[in-house]
Amino acid sequence: MELKRVVVTGLGALTPIGNTKDEFWEGLIGGKSGAAPITYFDTEKFKTKFACEVKNFDATNFLDRKEARKMDKFAQYAMVAADEAIADAKLNLDEVNKLRVGVIWGAGIGGLETFQEEVLNFAAGDGSPRFNPFFIPKMIADIAPANISIKHGFMGPNYTTVSACASSANAMFDALNSIRLGHCDVVVTGGSEAAVTIAGMGGFNAMHALSTRNESPETASRPFDGTRDGFVLGEGAGALVLEEYEHAKKRGAKIYAEFIGGGLSSDAYHMTAPHPDGIGVMAVMRNCLENAGLKPEDVDHINTHGTSTPLGDVAELKAISEVFGSHAKHININSTKSMTGHLLGAAGAIEAISVILAMEHGMVPPTINHATVDENIDPELNLTLNKAQKRDVKVGMSNTFGFGGHNACVVFKRLD
Repeated sequence: MELKRVVVTGLGALTPIGNTKDEFWEGLIGGKSGAAPITYFDTEKFKTKFACEVKNFDATNFLDRKEARKMDKFAQYAMVAADEAIADAKLNLDEVNKLRVGVIWGAGIGGLETFQEEVLNFAAGDGSPRFNPFFIPKMIADIAPANISIKHGFMGPNYTTVSACASSANAMFDALNSIRLGHCDVVVTGGSEAAVTIAGMGGFNAMHALSTRNESPETASRPFDGTRDGFVLGEGAGALVLEEYEHAKKRGAKIYAEFIGGGLSSDAYHMTAPHPDGIGVMAVMRNCLENAGLKPEDVDHINTHGTSTPLGDVAELKAISEVFGSHAKHININSTKSMTGHLLGAAGAIEAISVILAMEHGMVPPTINHATVDENIDPELNLTLNKAQKRDVKVGMSNTFGFGGHNACVVFKRLD
């Protein structure tokens, strides 16, 4: 069976450094940090008092007030990013065959704020189970794609992938294969997350996963830096419209890039720690290259998982050096988490969008906040430190890994 070609025709982003695709790109190229003191709740007793929040967001500017109240923030974010991507793709919703349009989404946690509020309200009451009737529909992770499909009438495959921080990259790979195999003409894919909550911050702090650089939040996310001390929690959403190539060509759509492959693997090692030798990471990148029909030397740019954790950054770069050999030093490597923080289940989508925009603009966003050399990192690797670099990116890759050892990798090619 001959696989169909898949292209990207629409992008949408709602992030801590920009509330649209274009604002997001401006923030990336400008080396903007989205980290700041948390505004959502009192952090006096928390070890970490900052995060990368979405700023100046009011759901009622995009959604009917009653509908917005029925959605957790992670679903609101999904709706806004998806709407931008659909509009960007210029899909004619009156002409497209909605039976062949799917929505495949990623969320690692889902409606954490809703769950938190309902449980706290119950605990503060008299023991009577007076729960909001929208509690369950607001909380469940699959409600984001459900809301997108209901709004637009998309009747193709509709579900959420949950693989921790690899969730939206997993969703994109599923969406790619749905079109490749002829099941869909179009898939709206991506991911969203809104875990900057009491439970989210408290839980990650308990794991010692977060940076505690409270005196300088804007510099706390520092992937590859020798003084990194944990990741910075972020939130938001990224959405992509994927389309079968001939379908897009027939309607004269703008094509950002061709989505040429992906890969999955498992570390099979530890609940939260990466394999120190990066074995699972090597496997996922090799799987991705094979799936895309690429050689290592074809890759120009890799947006790493690069969370700013002591173990994870080193393991990933070791894996890149192993897989790409001598070509590794010719790749523009970066971590946009240095600016956005870690969007958990939405990270894969946001970082894939960064790779696609790097192709479009011939510029690789920087890894900001680097000041101290880590002796465990190969100094010959180009980590695109502190300043964006011009680069003719023809092939770009994005890595995303999650607790539980879930690894996902996606790769895009510019259409010349």
